[in-house]
Amino acid sequence: MSQVPSDQAGAAGPVSTFMPQNIDAHPMEFTGSGGEYFRVWIVNVLLSIITLGIYTPWARRRTAQYFYSHTLVAGSPLEFTAQQRKMVMGFVLLMLITLAYNIAANTGQDAAVGVLLLTGAVLSPLIWGSAMRFRLGATRWRGLRLQFTANWKEVYIASWPLFALALVWFGVFFGMQLLSPELAEVLQEVEEEAARPKMPSFTPAMGALLLLGMVLTVLCFIRLEYNYKSLLVLKAQVGAEKGRWKPVYMDFVKVWLATVAVFILCVVGFSALIGILAGSSIALVASQSSRLGLWMFVIIIVSIIAGIFMLILASAPARAYREARMFQLMWNNIGVSQVARFKCHLKSGSYVGLRIKNMLLTLLTLGLYRPFARVSEYRMKCESVTLHVKGGVEQVAGAMVRQQQGGLGDALADAAGLDLIG
Repeated sequence: MSQVPSDQAGAAGPVSTFMPQNIDAHPMEFTGSGGEYFRVWIVNVLLSIITLGIYTPWARRRTAQYFYSHTLVAGSPLEFTAQQRKMVMGFVLLMLITLAYNIAANTGQDAAVGVLLLTGAVLSPLIWGSAMRFRLGATRWRGLRLQFTANWKEVYIASWPLFALALVWFGVFFGMQLLSPELAEVLQEVEEEAARPKMPSFTPAMGALLLLGMVLTVLCFIRLEYNYKSLLVLKAQVGAEKGRWKPVYMDFVKVWLATVAVFILCVVGFSALIGILAGSSIALVASQSSRLGLWMFVIIIVSIIAGIFMLILASAPARAYREARMFQLMWNNIGVSQVARFKCHLKSGSYVGLRIKNMLLTLLTLGLYRPFARVSEYRMKCESVTLHVKGGVEQVAGAMVRQQQGGLGDALADAAGLDLIG
């Protein structure tokens, strides 16, 4: 199958127009605070509630402007210059599509639902590419404009795992029918609205086919993430300088495997803790008088609910671990042609600990700690990155500004892309 530009080409990187010079290190900084962002966040939340969600694109623009303006790269802040009109257009378009789907699903229009789902799958690469073009085009630094230069053919080639995923489950569905003719009879009886169709037996072969489908699904999702991230970096452009990309697909697979291992360890640990606490509580109550029978029942119910809740929370460390590992992988292996590169010293354990602390404080404060949590997590990630530039920043930035397209090129970039995904 077709793939995005080869890993070897990405590792070598495009040829720079700059001559080799001394390398200067510039740690990134974040100057915002939880208290400042809380004021932005609470206004966004209240206005979104009052307007029944209509304020969402304005809230997203205010949030992006806050984080951009407080992120310093080589001493200069980023700028978010997106047009509010385009953000509103993207929001309205998504709302109309969602409304059309809900109406079709709730009124039993199966054909319309199928057409909408198929259309969404076909257009999803277009939506992603448009959103990336919008986001990079709305980012400025020292007068430099970022660009996403991939054409639609390249975007669709990078999206091949989406279509492979559809083929996988098409094959699983028909394979299950071949392995169990009874399943085909059940489906026919359901279509004919027959009463109480006899359920088919589930064979080991069917289980193996289903497991294979699930494994291939995960691998397709990992490949899609790899393709999109590599295309985004390789086709990002500052001035005339393009992005440089080093990771390979197996790097992403290793991160996912490590994440699964962390999740399993967390589930086992939480399950053991819940079992010990529940067993101790039941034993304590059982040792009391028989009048505590009602309390015994209450404790059992509470223990079951708490157990389910704790198992859900067990995924939080694994998700934070994956986010930290992926952040490290990306920022340690990307750059801007031969002009600049990034290095990241984010510690996975520290980030997981911060995420768990923030999650507990957010729960205890009924969500009011969320803006403080977001700022602390963003600060840890941002300030773990160092930009290494060949030559002085002023010289390099000035040369890139002169390389930029002007007039018509900027107008065309402004016309491309909508804020279509969150």
